[in-house]
Amino acid sequence: MSGRCRARWSGRLPLPRTLRARLTLGLVVLLALSCAAVGVAAVVELNGFLTGRLDQQLQQTGTGFPQSLEHGTAGGGRNTKPSDHDGDEHGDTRRQAAATFGARLVAGRITNAAVVPSDAHPGFAVTLTAADRAALAALPADGAGHTVRLSELGGYRLAAWPGRDGDVLVTGLPTEPVRATVHRLELVAGGVFGLALLTAGVTGALWVRWSLRPLSRVAATATRVSELPLASGEVALPPRTGGADPRGEVGRVAAAFDRMLHHVEDALTKRHASEERLRSFAADASHELRTPVASVRGHAELALLHPGPVPPEVARALERIAAESARMGEMVDEMLLLARLDAGRPLERRPVDLTRLVLDAVTDARAAGPGHHWTMELPEEPVTVTGDAHRLQQVLANLLANARLHTPAGTEVTVSLDALPDAGGATTVLRVHDDGPGVPEEIRPGVFERFTRADRRRTDSSGGGAGLGLSIVAAVVRAHGGSVTLDSRPGATTFTVRLPPEGADAET
Repeated sequence: MSGRCRARWSGRLPLPRTLRARLTLGLVVLLALSCAAVGVAAVVELNGFLTGRLDQQLQQTGTGFPQSLEHGTAGGGRNTKPSDHDGDEHGDTRRQAAATFGARLVAGRITNAAVVPSDAHPGFAVTLTAADRAALAALPADGAGHTVRLSELGGYRLAAWPGRDGDVLVTGLPTEPVRATVHRLELVAGGVFGLALLTAGVTGALWVRWSLRPLSRVAATATRVSELPLASGEVALPPRTGGADPRGEVGRVAAAFDRMLHHVEDALTKRHASEERLRSFAADASHELRTPVASVRGHAELALLHPGPVPPEVARALERIAAESARMGEMVDEMLLLARLDAGRPLERRPVDLTRLVLDAVTDARAAGPGHHWTMELPEEPVTVTGDAHRLQQVLANLLANARLHTPAGTEVTVSLDALPDAGGATTVLRVHDDGPGVPEEIRPGVFERFTRADRRRTDSSGGGAGLGLSIVAAVVRAHGGSVTLDSRPGATTFTVRLPPEGADAET
């Protein structure tokens, strides 16, 4: 037996997936059941009617033919022939239909049996098997019709009457005409019903398709809406469905969907306007704060340079003012950068040697965090991308600072750079991996959002900023048309940056 997994039939027929196909299939199935019911009723009724006519003919024929077998009466005409069964008797075939069967039984034993000659059985005598004799002997002598199959003659409708000499006389007519007529009806009904089902299936599919056109437009519009980026920015929704009769169920669904789209469009417009106001406010506030923050820092540094004696408390306060103003200045610059990136302000588009940026960034990180182990995995050939060198350097600096500030001393941080070939060129993949404790699970989904800071840091060492570093990484990489992802677990945390091939257009 093969080791491969073989598909097993579930025992259920696959059902259509679309509403149009289900409605069409339901229509065809209901029509098929109706046609089958009509056909079965017609066949059963016709068979019963023709069988009843045979019984009437048997009643009209009576026992004349089997009585003539008892006395060996010679009949006139060409239908009178001798019998070689149980002697040389002659039966009276006058006024008897062709293929009429006759038999005489005495004490349950057949003494005479013959059939009126016909095209199917030109002879007068008939040979009966033991099973045929037993079936004839079992017929009740009540004059009622019973269907019996004789080995040599086929199906017959037989009736038995008691004779005057204590015998039983049996008369029968063939059921082949009835069977042929019923079979012809079955063929005709099958052909007519099949054509009706085919016609109904085609016309029903067209009718259902025409009736569900508004619903199809709703589905197409919903699909286009689902493909739109609704998270941020200005969104242009597709045209409304329209054109459906609101008095029907499909029309009500289409009208409700159009109203929902109208409300969604209003909400998105208001949201975009609010985003624009907030973005403008953040940019203006950041721009306006740069000067006073720099002024405060400058005055603090100037005061520290005073040649005269300064109390230790005042010197400490001035140092804190200078440090906090420097930190606030960096935060203002970061907020201004994010506001400009959100506004879609284009970055520089020049060839950048990313290998050189990695070397410089790791050198700076090694100087800032001598307690960490810094390693690099770089290809032999320089890796070049198209973008803004200053912003890409900021991406590297933020990722390395994140690894340095949120991991304990002794952590190994590895920076790797690869150029992976694809259809449009070579996608640049930058990875920053560390073997620290890992990013807390509760903040992983929003690690690239602004002001995201863990309540529980990966280390208790001092450090950490305002929570804008990784959001700047994501915004800059996105402005270059790339993506950044996080894969973290205890002992292995990797930030992966993917940048498009050199010369590719950045996404706006």
